Amino acid sequence: MPNYKIQAINPNAHFFEITIIIQSPNPNGQICYLPNWIPGSYMIRDFAKHIQWMKAESNGKEISVQQLDKSTWQFEPCDGELTITYQVYAWDLSVRGAHLDQTHGFFNGTSVFLAVKGQEDLSHQVEILRPEGASFANWKLATGLQPIHATQEFEFGHYQAANYDELIDCPVEMADFRLISFEAFGIPHYMALTGRFEKLDEARLKNDLTKICEHQLEFFGKPYPMQRYIFMTYVLGNGFGGLEHRNSTALHCSREDLPLTTDESNQVKPDYQKFLDLCSHEYFHTWNVKRIKPAVFLPYDTQQESYTELLWAFEGITSYYDSLACVQSGVISVENYLTALAKTMTSVRRSKGRLIQPVTDSSFNAWTKYYKQDENAPNSVVSYYTKGALVAFCLDMLIRQKTDSNKSLTDVMRYLWQEFGAKGIGVKKDTIQNYVKGLCGHATEFDSFFAKALYSTKELDLEVALTPLGLQLDYGHRESQSDRGNFSENYSAAKPKAGLGFEYTSSAVGIKIKSVYLDSPASKAGISAGDQLISLNGYKISHKTFEQRLAELEINEQLEIIGFRRDELMKFAVTLAEAEADTAYLSYSSDQRNELFKNWLNIKE
Repeated sequence: MPNYKIQAINPNAHFFEITIIIQSPNPNGQICYLPNWIPGSYMIRDFAKHIQWMKAESNGKEISVQQLDKSTWQFEPCDGELTITYQVYAWDLSVRGAHLDQTHGFFNGTSVFLAVKGQEDLSHQVEILRPEGASFANWKLATGLQPIHATQEFEFGHYQAANYDELIDCPVEMADFRLISFEAFGIPHYMALTGRFEKLDEARLKNDLTKICEHQLEFFGKPYPMQRYIFMTYVLGNGFGGLEHRNSTALHCSREDLPLTTDESNQVKPDYQKFLDLCSHEYFHTWNVKRIKPAVFLPYDTQQESYTELLWAFEGITSYYDSLACVQSGVISVENYLTALAKTMTSVRRSKGRLIQPVTDSSFNAWTKYYKQDENAPNSVVSYYTKGALVAFCLDMLIRQKTDSNKSLTDVMRYLWQEFGAKGIGVKKDTIQNYVKGLCGHATEFDSFFAKALYSTKELDLEVALTPLGLQLDYGHRESQSDRGNFSENYSAAKPKAGLGFEYTSSAVGIKIKSVYLDSPASKAGISAGDQLISLNGYKISHKTFEQRLAELEINEQLEIIGFRRDELMKFAVTLAEAEADTAYLSYSSDQRNELFKNWLNIKE
């Protein structure tokens, strides 16, 4: 049984020191390795590059070590137990790696714990030591690992994992964090909030999280997959993201995302809704991808890429249900949910990659194209999160329509949990399609639906899904750069406006181009990503004035734009075209909400 010890040895310099004691090393020379990627984030990250040094000894004698590849080492044969010591540099401020300073420490096991080859299935123990110094006396510790040897929850001490997979799937947060506790169907839940924030409405946060968690526990049904659950949340001035784990999640959020005691109690501000969606998304992953998972992930091969077409289901379906769980549990309003749905439609509509890349291809190539996006990504990549969410929405509505609302996508997810996730069986490429077809009496429409939605670049029939719900979809011109779609009870089309066809951000002088859409006026004029534009028709522009200047111009009008590419002055002759109607606006198509709509959103009157 491998035994680990880890301590923040020099927080100011960002170093963890790790010791492994291997009681029965391989007599031919023990091999150890560090993962190259972390499950849930599909990109090779080469965590081993952060190992500073490594040494080994046995019975007081130094043991030589030979590196076999970028993340694998072999130790010379020894008669007794083998002790390995090494340091890891931890300055990756993300949910995927390890980060340490004088204010907090965080690590994923994939960043710090070498695997002992041949002993991965044995029980693993780890002692987590408090950093030395009076300034760390108030630090607590949050992890999904099981405390042992009289160690209490949220204390430094001894913890145990059933195997190496569990060891690296339970991240650790250490700080003087604020701990919030609540129960969902009797299961202890916690949120550990690290960072600087004020006026947190703790009661509201607990109440909303309780509703979301109990809704999802009821959604999947028993057996419940966890005995306790922790939301480890790092609060930043500007941050957002999350990564799922078997009984916890690591989250980043901005201070503005938290509910405040000064907020209006009957309103859910957009930033807080975004945070609730994130919590809901990662919690849903407790089932969907942590336990219900592609067969190729059983077991994970963290040394190399594991390719699957199924992320449209494991991320897309999860993305569909994150906001939906919030409205079905009564945490957000129907109007707020429909606005979120419109924004998802906008995101897919603005992705020209949807016209050249099927969503299953996006999943398969997540390792390169999706996780390594460049300035041309809007023209070449479609998101399996957002398009996958719309595929799930359309599939849910089609199931409801074909079964007279007796069945839904919920039944599919419960089946996957009961027959696959709870039993540790992997989902194959056609598992979901075959079950859906059987659930709906083998209706022939599903063959064409899956072929179109998953394996082609044809547009999804969103109107076919929306119309029976009494909803109308219109695509219009964005009203501002920040306009990502909306819901209103009545939609009125705006006057056509001129557009250039690029995304931009502010710059010290002028604006900086982030990406240019293919065949747009900007693309035809030669404007490229990275260009810094400073003048439009002889007038100086800034992030604040650019939209105003553009709004004054007419469709087909010619103009001169001046800017810099690197350090060279560039002039662009542009002919304006009508701005693309790429923004989704949802509205009601009738005054009354029908039963299908009410059942979908769990509206009780």
